Amino acid sequence: MEIDLEKENKEILRRYRKLLRDAKPIMQEGDPLIIKKAFYTALEAHKDMRRKSGEPYIYHPIAVAQIAVEEIGLGTTSLVAALLHDVVEDTSLELRDIKRDFGPKVAKIIDGLTKISGVFDSRSSLQAENFRKMILTLSDDVRVILIKLADRLHNMRTLDSMPRDKQLKIASETIFLYAPLAHRLGLYAIKTELEDLYLKYTNTERYNSISQKIKQTQAARDKFISDFIIPIKDSLNKAGLKFTIKGRPKSIFSINKKMDKQGIPFEQIYDLFAIRIILDSEPEEEKSDCWKAYSIVTDFYKPSPDRLRDWISTPKANGYESLHTTVMSGTGQWVEVQIRTHRMDDIAEKGYAAHWKYKEAPNTTGKATPKQNGLEQWIQKVREMIERNDYSALEFVADFRQNLFNEEVFAFTPKGKLVTLPNGSTALDFAFEIHTEIGVHCLGAKVNQKLVPLSHKLNNGDQVEILTSAKQKPSEDWLKFVVSSKARARIKDYLKDDRKKIAAEGKSIIERKLKQIKKDFNAESLQKMLAYFNAKNAIELYIDVAREIIEPKEIKRAFEAPVIVKKITEESIAINPDAAIKQIQDSGGLVIGDNLQSVDYSYAKCCNPIPGDDVFGFVSVSEGVKIHRTSCPNAVELMSHYGYRVIKVRWANQTDLPFQAGIYLKGADRMGIVNDVTRVISNELKVNIRSILINTNDGVFEGKITLDVQDGRQFDRLCMKMKTIPDIISVSRII
Repeated sequence: MEIDLEKENKEILRRYRKLLRDAKPIMQEGDPLIIKKAFYTALEAHKDMRRKSGEPYIYHPIAVAQIAVEEIGLGTTSLVAALLHDVVEDTSLELRDIKRDFGPKVAKIIDGLTKISGVFDSRSSLQAENFRKMILTLSDDVRVILIKLADRLHNMRTLDSMPRDKQLKIASETIFLYAPLAHRLGLYAIKTELEDLYLKYTNTERYNSISQKIKQTQAARDKFISDFIIPIKDSLNKAGLKFTIKGRPKSIFSINKKMDKQGIPFEQIYDLFAIRIILDSEPEEEKSDCWKAYSIVTDFYKPSPDRLRDWISTPKANGYESLHTTVMSGTGQWVEVQIRTHRMDDIAEKGYAAHWKYKEAPNTTGKATPKQNGLEQWIQKVREMIERNDYSALEFVADFRQNLFNEEVFAFTPKGKLVTLPNGSTALDFAFEIHTEIGVHCLGAKVNQKLVPLSHKLNNGDQVEILTSAKQKPSEDWLKFVVSSKARARIKDYLKDDRKKIAAEGKSIIERKLKQIKKDFNAESLQKMLAYFNAKNAIELYIDVAREIIEPKEIKRAFEAPVIVKKITEESIAINPDAAIKQIQDSGGLVIGDNLQSVDYSYAKCCNPIPGDDVFGFVSVSEGVKIHRTSCPNAVELMSHYGYRVIKVRWANQTDLPFQAGIYLKGADRMGIVNDVTRVISNELKVNIRSILINTNDGVFEGKITLDVQDGRQFDRLCMKMKTIPDIISVSRII
C-alpha cells in the first residue's frame, strides 16, 4: 500500500495545532517556543518509525500530550515530557541531550518513564521492574505517573492493531496496575475507560452485548432522569442554590462485574446510572450547600438508610469529596444520587492534577483541608515503601497494590488521635502503625473497651488500645492476617533476623556432625543432604536441623543412601523456557487437540477450559504449557507479571476427547424439578453427568452439576436449553 506522505504531514500538523490550541490556557511567556522545540525534536527522532497500525509513530506522543493537557489538566513541563517520552527509549537521543535542551525537570520525568533495559532472569517480571522504577519517581514528581497513565490510555485506545497475545498481555497489565493506580490518584474518568477497554479486549462478546443494550435503553433512561429531577430542580431553585444536574451511566465494566457477582442478566440491574447534582458554591458554603441539596432530594424520595456515603466530612485519601445516597424513585427503582460542588467534581474527574490546582489557589480559611493531608499522607506511605530496597519487584508490586489501591479504614487511639489504615486492617496492623516496637511486642488489643485477638479486623470509628508484653515476639502466623505494608515489612525483618540466628545454629550442628563421621563440609556433601532430606535450600536445611525436625543422627544416613540429586531449582530444569517460548511462537503458536503437537500441555484446573473458549497458553516453570481461559481468575496476574511467557493458542478443528465443565442452577423449588433437569441433560442433549449436588432452602433450589461436554458450543446449547425449564431462574458456568 502506497503512503501519501503529504497527507500524513498535514494530519501531523493538524494534530499539533489542536494540541497548541487546547494548551493555550496553561501557557506562559516562552512556553510556545519550548513546546514547538519539543514537537520538532520528537518529529525528527521518530521520523522513520511507524506504529503497528501503519500510522506515523509521532501520532502517539502527540496523543499522549493531548490526554495530559485536555483530560488530566497538566501544564507545559508535562506536555513537553509527553511529546518526548519515547525518544530516549526508542531513538538515538540520550537523557543528557534532553537535559541540555529542555532542562533537568523534563529529563527527570522522561528518565522515570523510560523502561529498564537489560536481561532479567526468568523468575523476574520485567513489567514489575518497570513499574517499580516508575513508582520510585512518585515521591519526587507525580507527573511521571500521570504521563504514564496518559501513555497507557492511548495504547489501550489503539490496541486493535496489536496481535491477540499482546492485546491480552497489555490489557491484563492495565487492569492489574494502571486502572487501580488511576483510581488511587482520583482519575476516575481515565480509570473507568481503562476498565471498559480491558473488558473490550478480554471478553469482546460481553462488552459488545452490554454496550448495545445500554444504547437501546438510552431513550428510556433519558425520560426517567427527566421525570426524576423535575421536583428536585424546582426546590433547589427555591432554596437559592446554583446547580447543574446530569445523569451518569454505569460503566460497562462495572455492569459486567455486577452481573457476574450477583449472577443476574443485564435486564435485572436497576441502578444502571447515577444522578449527579453539581453545585456552584463558595468555598466556605460547600459543605452546608451539599447537605441542603441532600435534604431536598430526600424530601421527595425515600433514601436507603445504609447507603449514605459522606465523603465530604471525611474525604477519601485521594482527595475525592462527594455525598452519595441511594433513593427509591416513584417507579420503584433505586437511584444513586451524587451531590458535590464544581471544585469537588473537578477533583473527582481529574484527580491529582486538579487537587494541586486548588491547593495553590487562595484558601479562605487559611487551613489545609483533609483531602490535601490525605494525599500527602499517601505519598509519604509510598516513600516508606520505596525506602525498603530489599523487596523483589513482584513483592513490591503486590504490596503496592494491596496497601495503596485499597480503600481506608479510620480508627482512633485511646487519646483520640486518628489513624488511617488500609481496608481490612487488624489490631496488629494498628499496633505497627503506632510504632514498630509496639507492634513487635503486641499481645492483644481492646477495641471499644472489649478484649480482642491480634487478628481482629477493624471497622471505621473503632477506638483501639494495644496491649504489649516484653516476652511477646512475631511469628510466621502474623503474616497471614496483617495487611499493611508497614506491618508486613517489620514482621519480615524480624523473622529474617531470627531465621539467620537459627540457621547459623543449625549449620554449626551439621559441621560438628560431619566432623564426627569424617566428612568434609563442602558443596558436594551439602547437595547430598539437600537431596536426601528434600530441602528447598541450605537455609531450610539448617533451620530444620536447629529445630530438631531433622535429628543430627539422621545426617549420617544421607551419605549411606544412593545418590539421587533432585532437580529442585528452576535453573536445573533441562528445558530452557525462553527457547521453548520462542520455538512455539515461531511455529505460529500451540494447536490444542492436534495429535502431532510436540509440546506438553495441560488444562489449568483453576478455570477448566473447554474447546471453543477464548484461551491462552502459559509456559510454566516445570509443568509445560498450561491452558487458561482469558476470563480465568488468575489470568490477569499471570499476564501482568509474566507476559513474556504467554503464548498464542488455538483449538484444533476436531477433538474426540470429552471435557469436564460445571454448571450452576438456581430456581424455585418444586416437585420434579431435578427430574426435568437430568432429563434435558441426559435424554435430550445426550450429555454425560459426572456428579450432581442439589440443595434446597426456603423454597429456593440450587444445583451444581459436573458434565462431560465436547466443546463450548455444546455447553452454550445446554445452558440455553436449561433456561427453558419452568422455575429455573439462572444458569451459569462454574469456573
